[in-house]
Amino acid sequence: MSHLTELFILFVGLSVGSFLNVCIYRIPRGLSLISPGSSCPKCGKKIQWYENIPLVSFILLRGRCSGCRTPIPIRYPIVEGLTGVAYLVLFWQYGLGESFVYYALFISLLIAISFIDLDHKIIPDMISIPGMVIGVVGAYWIPRITIWESLAGLLMGGGILFIVAWGYYLLTRREGMGGGDIKLLAMIGAFLGWQMVPQVLFLGALSGAVVGGCLMLFKGSGRHTEIPFGPFLSFGASISLFLPKLQEILLLPLK
Repeated sequence: MSHLTELFILFVGLSVGSFLNVCIYRIPRGLSLISPGSSCPKCGKKIQWYENIPLVSFILLRGRCSGCRTPIPIRYPIVEGLTGVAYLVLFWQYGLGESFVYYALFISLLIAISFIDLDHKIIPDMISIPGMVIGVVGAYWIPRITIWESLAGLLMGGGILFIVAWGYYLLTRREGMGGGDIKLLAMIGAFLGWQMVPQVLFLGALSGAVVGGCLMLFKGSGRHTEIPFGPFLSFGASISLFLPKLQEILLLPLK
């Protein structure tokens, strides 16, 4: 029964990932998430239900549109796979219940925000602002965090990056961080609490510095090359959320 439940959770995660791909494509373009149905952006061919099965359809179609044979972006199976695995780890960590739903929604928001930021270098308010509200209100039912810790996390997360962005602008007269990043860390603080905000910011800055350094070293990117910070904040938040279960998995061979 346990393995069947895990397969069900994985399938739910993959299906949510498929919907997140719709959000990632349509939200920045101001398109409806409901209609029209999914179609190939190149030839306009309507995607049939059997061509929209998470991961499976991508493999069967060999990564190409069945109409015009245009390559399907690799982002689609990556988002589906990431969401599916994340849901499975959340299930292992929390079981089924309020905490699973709360953090599954959180991870889904982070994935959508990250890939939109990578593609368009924006973090839509229509995701981050409702996310703040859900984070604070949902904390009422979650044992890991109180509603007051959630509110403090929202204020601390948004406040720290606002001060950093304002200070950078005063020193350089250039915008080094957008308002979307500020709202994203506020949302993360709302879900994880104020105690996790410094850790998330440290992990986000560290991973961003590593990736930025590699781009400068191997691709010759300039020092002022614009790199979206949202995915790195999301990475820091995900690691902070999953850390207990990741430690358990990594230490398992030593037991």
